[in-house]
Amino acid sequence: MVGVDRWLMITLSTSWAQELMSQPETGMGYQIASIYLKNGKRYAQVMVVEGRITSIKDDPNIPFTEADIERIVVSPRPAHLELEL
Repeated sequence: MVGVDRWLMITLSTSWAQELMSQPETGMGYQIASIYLKNGKRYAQVMVVEGRITSIKDDPNIPFTEADIERIVVSPRPAHLELEL
C-alpha cells in the first residue's frame, strides 16, 4: 500500500477490543482472524493477541492501519486443536 507505513504491531481501540472479546479465543490468549478492509481487501490468518494485531501469515508486515479495517471475523477453532474429552 503506497504511502502507508508498515507497522510491526497494531494495538486496536476499545471498540475493536470489545468486539473481539465477544468472540471465542482460538487458543489461550489469542485469536486467529480474517481482517476485511474498507477497500475490499481481506487478510486471512491474522494473529490477534490481547487486542493487538501481531502478525499475518505469509506477510512479514502489517500493510494497513486500524482506520482501514471494516470488519474482523475470528476463525473457528481448528479441529486439530480441539481437546478430546
